[in-house]
Amino acid sequence: MSKKKVADIIIETLAEAGVRRCYGIVGDTLNHITDAIRRSDIAWVHMRHEEAGAMAAGADSLISGQLGACAGTCGPGSLHFINGLFEAHRNRAPVVLIATQVATSEMGMDFPQEVDLKAIYDTCSHFCSYIHSPAQARRVTAVAAQAALNRRGAAVIIVPGDISQAEVDEGLPFRPHQPQPVLRPSDTELAQMAAMLNAGKRVTLYCGSGCEGAEREIIALAARIKAPVAHTSRAKDFIEPDNPYNVGMTGMIGVASGFRAIDACDTLLLLGADFAWSQFYPDEAKLIQVDSDATHLGRRHPVDLGVVGNIKDTLQALLPLLDEREDHAFLRNSVKHREQTLQQLADEERPGKDGLIHPQYLTKLIDQHADDDAVFTADGGSPMVWLLRHVRSNGKRRTLTSLVHGTMANAMPEALGVQKAFPGRQVISLSGDGGLSMLLGDLLTAVQESLPIKVIVYNNGSLGFVEMEQKVEGLLDAYTDLRNPDFARMAEAIGFHGRRVEQAAELEEALRDVLSRPGPALLDVKVNRYELVMPPKVEPGQVLHTALYSAKAVLAGRGKEVEELVRRNFAD
Repeated sequence: MSKKKVADIIIETLAEAGVRRCYGIVGDTLNHITDAIRRSDIAWVHMRHEEAGAMAAGADSLISGQLGACAGTCGPGSLHFINGLFEAHRNRAPVVLIATQVATSEMGMDFPQEVDLKAIYDTCSHFCSYIHSPAQARRVTAVAAQAALNRRGAAVIIVPGDISQAEVDEGLPFRPHQPQPVLRPSDTELAQMAAMLNAGKRVTLYCGSGCEGAEREIIALAARIKAPVAHTSRAKDFIEPDNPYNVGMTGMIGVASGFRAIDACDTLLLLGADFAWSQFYPDEAKLIQVDSDATHLGRRHPVDLGVVGNIKDTLQALLPLLDEREDHAFLRNSVKHREQTLQQLADEERPGKDGLIHPQYLTKLIDQHADDDAVFTADGGSPMVWLLRHVRSNGKRRTLTSLVHGTMANAMPEALGVQKAFPGRQVISLSGDGGLSMLLGDLLTAVQESLPIKVIVYNNGSLGFVEMEQKVEGLLDAYTDLRNPDFARMAEAIGFHGRRVEQAAELEEALRDVLSRPGPALLDVKVNRYELVMPPKVEPGQVLHTALYSAKAVLAGRGKEVEELVRRNFAD
């Protein structure tokens, strides 16, 4: 039997599992693995920070549907992936991290750069294991890939430097498997679901990201029982397009029509939705939850019936059991409320007086001038809100934000990963000034890898979402100011096309110019710092605390800020 280097076995096994790109930074204990990649069909993507590499790998995987990979050297290099891997794992993107380690002879001896990687990465992976001996290489790698693909998330292979360069017999041909089972509730459970839905007078469907691939069945269900369809933010791409029953998002960054459809129902059917905020569930309604993971049932809010199933398989079995509903009143009113909400959103999408640029107006122009199959990423915070509310889904576009992990600085690195996976597709990063500056160095990756991403900077000179949170809690905002560079000039210095806009009249032409550029381009836009992000339901306490902030600000000699907050949100 022929011998192979462990590094070659690892890379060969990952390639067979579908890995096409690996993101990372080279270094000592990783050298034999990167050499194996050099001689393989897997492309190495040279990043400037490992955190950005993990975010790029996760975005690549989530949008392409392929197994993603990233790799780093021992100690600090492998450790830097942690936040990006958490992001990928919580997005349910299948990614394998090759985390290399010091030599086995030095492990446990507090050797320079030694870190207990397993103790750390066990917290954000479905599988995390050392390759303890060269003979384990193919088996551990195959099991890691299988866990990532089937459980949808991260898997980690920890490889000591001396193990990676060892030669070993190829051994048994372990490989990952990715079965596609039919998964639905029992006949008894389906009958219970049907009885509850048939008895409901005002039924609403609440769809999460688990509905991907079941769009036709959801529309058929809504048509049969005359139910409005609300959705989580992560389900936007799948539920909005060509859906006459769609009433929009709910939750903190949702819209009024989505909130109302759920709040007013008497029966709520949760489909692939693990929505965390219990205050947005209805107070008096029967709840039915369908999820492929039994541990998700009833963990966010009590449910009357929880069943396990894939959404597509479950609805195909359920539909024949449901009565055709004649009463359209609840659906008709919900759709009418949706039309009113859309008009309210359109009213926000105006340029401000005196040349002021509202971020909603900027986002509307991005939506109008972006390609029909563009991919949009957005930083956690206000850019995420504007993307989800003001960019249309059409069945070909995709949106990606940090909705579960809620990290800063995700948009630009994720745009890099998507662009690498789809070199001919337009990829637009809606970056906050705080988020962009956190991982600024990986703008250089776009130049080095010739990735024509388009970065739109929502530059309000502050950590805007945090500032708003402080005000809503009745606090004086503190430590949120950002002293930013001219991002456009900085981008030009590193090889981007850069432009800066401060007046609304100049914005549309500048945006069209930036989006049309063949290479990487950045548009730095000075937007209204005092823009309010209003939830679909404003609690009395929020009004009270904002008023308390206003009083404190006036007493602290900051009355001008209160005046600006009111004028720039309510005076146009």
